[in-house]
Amino acid sequence: MLLWSKRYLAGLSCLLVSLCLIGCGENERLPALPAGSVVLALGDSLTAGAGVTPEQAWPHLLEASTGWQVINGGVNGNTSNDALQRLPDLLEEHQPVLVILTLGGNDMLRRLPEQETEENLAKMIVKCKAAGAQVVLQATPEPSLAGAVLRNLSAPEFYRQIAQAHQVPLIEDAVAEVLSDPLLKGDQIHPNAEGHTRLAGKIFEALRDIGYVD
Repeated sequence: MLLWSKRYLAGLSCLLVSLCLIGCGENERLPALPAGSVVLALGDSLTAGAGVTPEQAWPHLLEASTGWQVINGGVNGNTSNDALQRLPDLLEEHQPVLVILTLGGNDMLRRLPEQETEENLAKMIVKCKAAGAQVVLQATPEPSLAGAVLRNLSAPEFYRQIAQAHQVPLIEDAVAEVLSDPLLKGDQIHPNAEGHTRLAGKIFEALRDIGYVD
């Protein structure tokens, strides 16, 4: 009965957030998440922290700055389909109130069909909401030699389209801005420790603008 009640309340919270996103303006702030809230950071090596220690990766830094319990669900090399397959077990195990999806980079690097990536991201959003979790979609930049040289990487348009279609907040530029600065990278595609610090700060600011952080 306690487990059922917890899931019912989580589902009700997710429904209320969805209604707010649909009925309110873009500047409407969502309810803040209290300290101790379980948040799942689902992603690939950008989330796992390739090249840095777990304590230097942005999920751990976000945990320290918010007081939430941030689960690092990043796995090096994961595509959106890989993460989609892992998601149900993670939702069952951790029962997060919020999931931050940061995926698609490896899909683009491997030149997988864009439609496949879009469908996988959409399915993950649906699964998270069905489990009673709120969702924030975080975009990753499109690989671009010109963008890297000009220090002006940007995320593809499909992230914005998915966020709008499924009424979830989008953090569009945080990863792109960090990876556009060569001083913040340990290699061509991964942030170094300072990069993760900057990324955690940008994510924190975005979540505060959304309303999840007081």
